[in-house]
Formats: sequence, structure tokens, C-alpha cells
Amino acid sequence: MTGPLRAVLDTDTFNEIDDQFAVVYALLSPARIRLEALYAAPFHNDRSTGPADGMAKSHAEIRRLLDRLPGPHPPALLGSQSWLPAAPSPASADLIARARTGDGPLHVLAIGAPTNVAAALQAAPDIADRIVVVWLGGNPRYWHRAVEFNVYQDMAASRVLLDSGVPLVHVPCRNVAEHLRTTKAEIDGYVRGTGPIGDYLADIFAGYRTDHFARSKVLWDMAVIAWLVDASWVPTAVVHSPLLTDAGTWSHDPTRHLIREALWADRDKIFADFFGKLRDHG
Repeated sequence: MTGPLRAVLDTDTFNEIDDQFAVVYALLSPARIRLEALYAAPFHNDRSTGPADGMAKSHAEIRRLLDRLPGPHPPALLGSQSWLPAAPSPASADLIARARTGDGPLHVLAIGAPTNVAAALQAAPDIADRIVVVWLGGNPRYWHRAVEFNVYQDMAASRVLLDSGVPLVHVPCRNVAEHLRTTKAEIDGYVRGTGPIGDYLADIFAGYRTDHFARSKVLWDMAVIAWLVDASWVPTAVVHSPLLTDAGTWSHDPTRHLIREALWADRDKIFADFFGKLRDHG
């Protein structure tokens, strides 16, 4: 791949704290990523009252990040207020429009429940030939459980990605994205003090838990951005798209279409790149 590559970022930004790091990483990587838009994805956990509230809080969090970075900024658009089947949203409409225009494929970086992306694919199946989806969700095909937060939030949308035939890079959580662990000491040493955005990221990292002693935190979603920055840092293999069962496990069919599945993530190279870009920005 040569860059910069066209991309949009679909993110449940307020779900926890890893999305914020991923958003900033993408925005600080213009040599590789031409980020055209940010989409707020729905989520529901103890930080929201439901998918609509989670989406609205994610949109507000995107704005807080952009306010701490110099412009110009890509537009931040509201996403779906419900799980699939979902009504059209500004995010899904924008994705369809961008996919149908522009030079080269549009890379759709999905780091939450893939509701907005699936809704766009269902409304406009033709865009499957114009986009590449890079999705963090689920666990590796050999893992005993397929589901994790992004998958079980919207199982129907997850199946759309896996069943539609859209070019897909699947970034699993266990044994892949979970390598991206860091600590408060490291964040204080390399992120805090790198300007308003660095201080904000350091503050939300510190506030995520009350006790940081001998504790690390996974910044899962950064793996998706890293694949676009340098695919050798998140190596992949070509595999048959797995089937997501109602039991939340994987089933395998060797007649299914092919996708790419990430095998590992080079934690040190990814964090060195991110910390260096924050330092140079600050």
C-alpha cells in the first residue's frame, strides 16, 4: 500500500479510553492516512443508557478530541441511534457518498460495533466494491469464543461484515490487539506534556482506574490504525471468512469467501510511532 490512503473512522469513542488514542493516532498520521470523516458509533455499557445515548456521547467525545488538536479537522457525524436494523444516519449516508466518489478505495476503520458500516452496506450493496473495511472485533478463529464487546453489541451488524463479501481485514482482540498494553508510568513519561491533546489522553488514562499499581491497560483500537500506518506491524493471513453462530462461537466453511485476519501486533513499534508523533506534534 502507498499513502496517504483515503479513510473514514467509525468509533464508539466514549465506550472506554482506547478509541481516543486511536482517533488521535489516525489524525497524527497524515503521511499514511487521509482521514476524511469521523463517525460516532452506538454503544451500551455502564457509560451510557443505551445505543442512542452512547452514540451521542461518542460524538461529543470526538469533538473534545478535535478541540485539542490544530485544524483543519474532518467532519464528525452522528451515527445510528439503534442496533441493526438501523434507520439511515448522517454517518451511513456520508459513507455511501464517499465510497461512490473519490480516487481509490475508501478504507473504513471500524473500532466499535459495526452498525453504521453494516447499515451502509445494506442500503447500498454496490459500495462493497469501493471500500476496504478494517474492523477490530471478536477473537481469533481458533478461540473458543468469537464474541467480545464490539461483536455482541450488534451481532447482526457483525454478520453483515463477515457475510457480505466486502474486502475485510479482521483484527481480533485476544492474542492480537491485546498486545497493545501500556502503563500509567509510560503514559506520564511519553504522552503527558505533549500539548493539550497529550494531557487529555494522559488524564483519561489516569482516571480510568483508581489503582495503577502493577497494572497495564490495553489500547485495543490502535491496532486498526497501525495496520494502515505499516501493515508489517500487524501481519495478516488470508483465511476463509468465519461464520458467527448464535452461540457466539465461530464455525468454519472452506467454501466461504476470503478475508484477511490479523495474527499479531508489534507493540513496541506501534507505541514508538505513536509516542514519537505526539512528541513531534507537541
